[in-house]
Amino acid sequence: MMPPARTERSRIAAAGTVVSVVVVICMGAALARVASLKTQPPARLATVAGAVNSEATQISRRGQLLDRRGRILALTTLGWRLFVDPSLIEDPASMAATLAECIGIAPAHIERLLRRRPGSRYEVVAPLLEEWQVERIRAAALPGVALEQIPVRHYPHGQVAAAILGLVGSEHTGLSGIEYALDEDLAGDNGRMVWLRDARRRTLWIRPDDHIRRADGQSRRLSIDLAIQQLATSRLREEIERRNAGGGRIVVADPRTGEILAMADIINDRDGWDEAAEDSVRSIDPRLGRNRCLSDPYEPGSTFKPFIWSVATEHGLAELDEVLPTPGSLPHRTTFGRTIRDAHYYGPSTWRRVLVKSMNSGMAIVAERMSHTQMQNALRRFGFGERTACGLGGETGGIVTDDDAWTSYTQTSVSMGHEIAVTPLQMVRAFSAFARDGTLPALRLTAARSGDVNVLRRAVDIDTATLTRSVLGDVMTEGTGRRAESDRYVLFGKSGTAQLPRRDGKGYHEDRYISSFIAGAPIESPAIVVLCVIDDPDKSRGHYGGEIAGPVVRDVIEQTLSYLGVQPTVATR
Repeated sequence: MMPPARTERSRIAAAGTVVSVVVVICMGAALARVASLKTQPPARLATVAGAVNSEATQISRRGQLLDRRGRILALTTLGWRLFVDPSLIEDPASMAATLAECIGIAPAHIERLLRRRPGSRYEVVAPLLEEWQVERIRAAALPGVALEQIPVRHYPHGQVAAAILGLVGSEHTGLSGIEYALDEDLAGDNGRMVWLRDARRRTLWIRPDDHIRRADGQSRRLSIDLAIQQLATSRLREEIERRNAGGGRIVVADPRTGEILAMADIINDRDGWDEAAEDSVRSIDPRLGRNRCLSDPYEPGSTFKPFIWSVATEHGLAELDEVLPTPGSLPHRTTFGRTIRDAHYYGPSTWRRVLVKSMNSGMAIVAERMSHTQMQNALRRFGFGERTACGLGGETGGIVTDDDAWTSYTQTSVSMGHEIAVTPLQMVRAFSAFARDGTLPALRLTAARSGDVNVLRRAVDIDTATLTRSVLGDVMTEGTGRRAESDRYVLFGKSGTAQLPRRDGKGYHEDRYISSFIAGAPIESPAIVVLCVIDDPDKSRGHYGGEIAGPVVRDVIEQTLSYLGVQPTVATR
């Protein structure tokens, strides 16, 4: 039998244990309840207690777009948007009057916003405020009125290169142009911070994992040169207005690297002209319109002849000094009975003179010596029928007759630049083969690093490319390029004047044209290729490619080479 003292101690110890367990259980239950109330408070409590955690977003900045020399073409800053919570506004009319006084917007407009959606908690009054408006709103401290920070995209040079740069949307993501093509690189990641706070909204704790720093987007340097873009656009617009043309396109490229230095597309609305070029989206925003330099193919006419001439020469189907039976007065008739007309009849002429004088008859004669496969392969070698993949969306591959639909009529038509449609970018890429060693460079809109050149394929061998370039130099002095001859640089080029096709597909307009000119310079060491296309010029003001598009190309080449520091070469020829 245990002594009375030990029995008493045992009872006390047991009671203490029970009490301790009860206390621990109660404290655990209390802590569990506190946690429950903190994380999942009842609806009535939540309305007065507020959220446990606060969260803030650190807005990232979209990367800058720079021209090849580092000049800013697009950048992002942070601005402020004004919004209201209509449910917290007792007198919309009075609030509208107060806001109108603060930001200078008509009170009637603001009142309509406050009343248009009963029960709404978010109505934007002003999508972007100026600094003085922000200061007034902050000073007013109006109930139900708040400021929201937003990213704002700026294009410091206005509409210069608008179709190339494109546009961002309300979520600051790319919608068109380079903004869309490089969106993954340009877009940044917003930062985020979450912190625990007490009932008085004082910060209690921030976990390291709840703080994510913002990551701004990458800046990208483009191949576009702002100065060249401005001068090319200005000269193109001047000629369009002078000729009362339906529009025009121009592309300036460095054939050594494939970099596009400038690219412009203008549509000129003319009253009373049907079947005109149009782009309804441009009226919404020019940055959303299609870029016709890569989207709209056109019939190149005689500017296409050098490509077929070079391949036929390389195949040995005609010698440079071979005299062909070209007509002296009447049109030429092909072996299958087609009539081929020349702008001027020179009589029997050499193969070299056929290109210099742009003789349709001579091209048709040699085209009949080529097999259909040779002609079709020539188009593929120069990249016609395929996109250039320059980096912009909306590009088309032009129009080339399918092999199984190819006929003798097609064979002679294509040799003269008819029954084929090309984009300006395709023409510049193909012509660059003559400015290089016969290879095609990949066109690009991002700046190339030194030696960073992507060669697609060989179009012709180096000797053929050099020979063709030499004969195209004679075009400038003896042929259709005389009006575009420069007194500073030796150019090599070709003109084209093609009839405008009817939209109903029933032939061509008799007195409406697509006038174009393409050239490179300096002929000894080409550093630039320029193509100008004038859409549907007023015939009463001129329509030949060498007459209206040629001088544009010459002027742009002269100014660009001078700007790039290339010394004049006329005296050294």
